[in-house]
Amino acid sequence: MKTQSEIIKRCLRGDEQAYSTLYHQYASKMMVVCVRYSSNFEEAKDLLQEGFMRVFQHLDQFKGEGSLEGWIRRIIVNVALEFYRKNVHNRSLGHLPTDYDSHHPVAAEEILSRIHAEELLELVQKLPPTYRLIFNLYEFEGFKHHEIASQLGISEGTSKSNLFDARKLLQKWVSQMMYDIKK
Repeated sequence: MKTQSEIIKRCLRGDEQAYSTLYHQYASKMMVVCVRYSSNFEEAKDLLQEGFMRVFQHLDQFKGEGSLEGWIRRIIVNVALEFYRKNVHNRSLGHLPTDYDSHHPVAAEEILSRIHAEELLELVQKLPPTYRLIFNLYEFEGFKHHEIASQLGISEGTSKSNLFDARKLLQKWVSQMMYDIKK
């Protein structure tokens, strides 16, 4: 088995087999990231493709400090952020319910025992683009609100408000799902 540094060196020399090896080693993990940031599977595939093109273009900048997976993930997230910035004006927030209150509160343990991860991911994908982006950056990437605000050109308060609204929508949808499952 080839070591990571050998694969990187071969990629830097233009070895197509090494490109393929590196891609297949990380593509499925990065696809999960892309799906969380996209509205649909096709958009996620586009983000993944663009992300790996950037990975290969800038592989010479990876200095071996930290994990390669983390470095690739950062590139994928940056591609998703760029995609959002380019397309934000072409998207609306979608139809936002005026009533965020959950009529059927559900315990987290019950949710996890009854709803599959794929269903939860589908709910995250249903969030309006801005909410989805902020939710992912905060919850999955560990960004702070001031970092999100800086990346998106919004205020910290807007970031906090959008995260709150995203969580409320997700809570409402999960409660509705749980109520429907109990019937």
